[in-house]
Formats: sequence, structure tokens, C-alpha cells
Amino acid sequence: MNNVRILIADDHELIRRGLVSALADRPEWNIVAEAVDGRQACELAASLTPEIAVLDLTMPELNGLEATRQIRASTPKTRILIVTAHESEQLIRDVLDAGAMGYVLKSDAGRVLVQAIEALLDERPFFTSKVARVVLEGYLRSGEDSATQAAVALSPRERQIVQLLAEGGNNKEVARALHLSVKTVETHRSNIMRKMEFGSLADLVRYAIRNKIVDA
Repeated sequence: MNNVRILIADDHELIRRGLVSALADRPEWNIVAEAVDGRQACELAASLTPEIAVLDLTMPELNGLEATRQIRASTPKTRILIVTAHESEQLIRDVLDAGAMGYVLKSDAGRVLVQAIEALLDERPFFTSKVARVVLEGYLRSGEDSATQAAVALSPRERQIVQLLAEGGNNKEVARALHLSVKTVETHRSNIMRKMEFGSLADLVRYAIRNKIVDA
């Protein structure tokens, strides 16, 4: 496939430079934009409609999981590859459910990034071997634990609010960022605290860090 347009999103410049460098040997692949957070990635994807979006998971403003959902909604033909240091089973499940086609660990990216993008362009999913093993083991296990987790899972909107609160935003700032009323944010926040059994904002922040919604 000639003239492939690729968007790269990662809040660390060094990582972005490394990903760009890993693709340098494919002159028919064009890096059309680089984003420093998930919100910018969504805006650039909507305006440029790249064939491939390479996203980090733990970006500020909007994490890679929520960015995946929004990009899939706005530009469904864009195929999304997650490149991250995190490999928890729940994260992998969430990313696949959100619509990503590939999941590559950053430790493997220099070696397999080209192969991963080739697979996505061929409409084939791609996982590094360690991630594939986690996925397989998870789906082979009983679904009982997954059903329990689903019962208390946060909705996409709730995850956005948790991220912004954990990053230090107050109700007004969260409302402004998500184009919601303050009252709506307050209602969501109360529901989150009750559903997740958080006793304080500190509990919410610890949850966000533990589940890679924000960086520690």
C-alpha cells in the first residue's frame, strides 16, 4: 500500500522520535502528524484521517484507551496500534474492546513496529508474543472474574472524568474540558465514588495510577 499516512501520539518526545526512526526505511509511509496527548491525537485523526494511528496508552488530557474509542468513532477506517510499556490482561481486553487492532510493547517496538503496521494494513491484528500469551491465557480462563470486573467497570465517560480528576482538575475544569455542566460532572463524580467504593479523592487517584489511567 503506497502513501500510507501515519499519526504517532506519545507525550514523550524521545519515544516519538524513536518510533519515527523505526519507520524511516519505508519511504512510502508518511508520518503526517505527531501528537503530544490523546486529545490532540483525536483532533489530528479527525482532520487528517490517517490509515494508521500509533498511540501510547498513558497520555495526559485523554489516555490512549479513550483516544482509541474516539478515533474509531470519528474515523472508523483508521487502524489503531497501541504501543505501550503496560501489559495487564484487563488493559489489553479494554484496548481490544475499544477497537484497536494491535498491541505492541515498547520494549519490542524497534524490532516489530514495521511488521505490526504491515499486519494492520493487511487488516490483520498484531500482538507481540508476550501480549498474545496474556490474551490467550485470559480468554481460556473462566469468565467468572471478568463478569465481576464488568459489574464495577467504569464507563468511557467515567474513565475520562477519573483521568482529569486524578490529574488534578476540579469539577469546573473537568466540566470545561468535557463540555459538560458542572452539575453533570458532580453527579458522575458521586456515582464513581459510590460505585468504586472510593472513600476519598486519594483512593480515586490510586485507582487511576494502578489501572494506568494516569502515570504515577
